Amino acid sequence: MTSSTSLFSLTNKQQWLVGGILLFIMIVTRSHIWLSHIQDASWAVFFLLGFYVRSVLGFPVFWLVAFAVDLLVIESKGGESFCFTASYPFLIPAYASLWFAGRWFAGHYSESLRGLAYFVVAAVVGTFACDVISSGGFYWFSGRFADVNMTEFAGRLARYMPMFMQTTMIYLAIAALIHFAVGRLGKYASHGQHIAG
Repeated sequence: MTSSTSLFSLTNKQQWLVGGILLFIMIVTRSHIWLSHIQDASWAVFFLLGFYVRSVLGFPVFWLVAFAVDLLVIESKGGESFCFTASYPFLIPAYASLWFAGRWFAGHYSESLRGLAYFVVAAVVGTFACDVISSGGFYWFSGRFADVNMTEFAGRLARYMPMFMQTTMIYLAIAALIHFAVGRLGKYASHGQHIAG
């Protein structure tokens, strides 16, 4: 258990391992190479990146990989995409909001009900901010919509945000369960070695 003034942290080797796993998950779910029916995990990945990986270089690397994957997918579909417009750069602050939320949670992590509450707050606020920024950028600056207005934008948020929120929360819940299970196994193994020693 860590205090609220220090970041949850892993060794450098563990961070490389977790970062590699997260990158793989993002590439596979974002590109739909093998699992076309699986929802994109990118939003959850950026939150988890902020939580697990200390280097700030992780964010631009992951964003550039996401961008490269999108370009490859668009190219594979003949170079056309409804979503790839001048509004695409809004994904930088959108994903950054999730990354910052994960990083904030790392500084408030604890294995307690308070820690769980911080996790939920960080995940919900980060996902909400990401959706407002990405959807707002697309709605206002993509050129795909005529006569843009706040009423229509609010309606679109109300329609699509529950889906994005649900997908992100499911991935983060799975990650939390894995985190908890690995932590318990690590403690049992450490306790067993202590007894054996």
